[in-house]
Amino acid sequence: MSDPALGLLMLGLIVVVIMMGFPTAFTLMGLGIFFGFYAYYDPSQHWMDNRIFDLMVQRSYGAMTNDVLISIPLFVLMGYVMERGALVDKMFYSIQLSFRRLPAALAVTTLIVCTFWGIASGLVGAVVVLMGVIALNPMLRAGYDVKLASGVITAGGTLGILIPPSVMIIVYAAVAGQSVVKLYAAAMFPGFFLAFLYLVYIVGWAMLNPRIAPALPPEQTRVPVPAWMPRFQTLYSSNMPAGLLRALFSPRRALGLETGNGRLTYREIAGNFAATLIPFLLVAGTLGLLWWYVVIHGQAGVEPDAAAGLEQLGSSPEQLGSAPEQLGSPPEQLGAPEQLGSPDAGNAPATVPTGPATAFLVTFGIIAAMATVILARYYRAMGPERLEVIKLLSSSVLPLAILTVLVLAVILFGITSATESAAVGAAGAFALAMTARTLDWKRTKEAVFLTAKTTAMVCWLFIGSAVFSAVFAILGGQALIEQWVLSLDLTPLQFMILSQAIIFLLGWPLEWTEIIIIFVPIFLPLLKHFDIDPILWGVIVFVNLQAAFLSPPVAMSAFYLKGVAPSHVTINQIFAGMMPYMAIVVLCMVLMYLWPGLTLWLPQYLYGR
Repeated sequence: MSDPALGLLMLGLIVVVIMMGFPTAFTLMGLGIFFGFYAYYDPSQHWMDNRIFDLMVQRSYGAMTNDVLISIPLFVLMGYVMERGALVDKMFYSIQLSFRRLPAALAVTTLIVCTFWGIASGLVGAVVVLMGVIALNPMLRAGYDVKLASGVITAGGTLGILIPPSVMIIVYAAVAGQSVVKLYAAAMFPGFFLAFLYLVYIVGWAMLNPRIAPALPPEQTRVPVPAWMPRFQTLYSSNMPAGLLRALFSPRRALGLETGNGRLTYREIAGNFAATLIPFLLVAGTLGLLWWYVVIHGQAGVEPDAAAGLEQLGSSPEQLGSAPEQLGSPPEQLGAPEQLGSPDAGNAPATVPTGPATAFLVTFGIIAAMATVILARYYRAMGPERLEVIKLLSSSVLPLAILTVLVLAVILFGITSATESAAVGAAGAFALAMTARTLDWKRTKEAVFLTAKTTAMVCWLFIGSAVFSAVFAILGGQALIEQWVLSLDLTPLQFMILSQAIIFLLGWPLEWTEIIIIFVPIFLPLLKHFDIDPILWGVIVFVNLQAAFLSPPVAMSAFYLKGVAPSHVTINQIFAGMMPYMAIVVLCMVLMYLWPGLTLWLPQYLYGR
């Protein structure tokens, strides 16, 4: 029975009930069953034979048998293990020393650690609370403005849900029937670009008004150097790489130096020389990997995993064997995956010409030359302080960076699916935590319990939202909204502004889970009419949803930070600190629309999309 008014009533009730504090998943399920019972009601049948119960079973079974969703608990487990077992304090200290001469050094360090740690864990609440404990008090003691200190933590902590690997992207992929891998590739550059805009804002504000971020005292910028290194310089060379290389071939004088723990050993000389090679190896490895992928490996045969088993929420339950008009909107309204993609979606990936393009060779040569000059200058001025910073970074940042890059590389290069890479990430997180000896049995149990709790919440959200969306379509609410939007005769730009403005406003009372699960499916069928790529639109939504954690009155990031902030830091000060970052989010969205290549270039290059 079609009744569009009831469909709109459902949509209004869900917002009201969620704002009253009821659990989202069971609210969706309850409203879906209640209104679905009315939609399927047949007086000639017993109430137990109502088809809403069949729909409930079908949607539950579909969520449980969706292989793609296995990546969610694995990525969540990776995040909780990293949160429980890694050494964020050491990472913060080493990055602070690296950027000690930059304006607002502590704020810049906080943003970098938030971004890096958010990528590894993907847990907004955990990152904001952790950085609130580690970074807020040092910034306040250094005389930083409260708004600057609180804003960088709350904004930086939300980047983890945008930059892959992100659970939010997987949820959108399941809702929209899109490929997780293509969405990961599309979200890569915008995520780091938004972090870069945050960085520019922080440094620019500190340069224009140095009082908000006073320079750090000398004791906080001094790098601790072992006592034997200055004596080593007098014996060999003031340049540490040159001196260590000479000591490897002529170690007699170096072996006589006292280190405080005995005499300097040949192994320590070799270890320090190996540390000096880390910047060169990272740059050479990155350029070599790029050359291998483009020139040697090529792109032939590299395809992302298909979005198999995914269907847009609210689509017709085919297993019930009923007509589309009885069970949901027609397939053309609901949008099969090939309809939701770009016009050439569903076709075979484009064949990549053999051999690199001339533009690539020129660009690669310029980048390699610039890297050579920078490395030469870097090594020419490498003294004991710079060497110690490298050693600190290599022990605190490098292992986590290698794990993160490995997880993303195997996805983007088509080596594994998202699920398999999530398993690699979870195993790597356990390995790193056990190597650091910071993960005991108690913390392991906590990580596993929290993973099970989060996964159960996500699964029930999928079931509840699938029932709700299907019933909403059955009642005609979806069709009514489509007719209303089409009657406005909007241009693609106007539709983009309207849809993103609605999602932005919904970010005030609701979290990203409710927005993606409930409201995003309403817009998806309209994208084909306006010829908007669902991947581009989806990534703009991801950026937009940063506001869901930064916009009052909900602004969960603010409440996370307030829970660990000193008593004199008020919630209004935290809100005020977040406002500029909301404006930066809007600016990033505008730039993404004006420059679609920022989002679509990487998936087009990798997969010929």
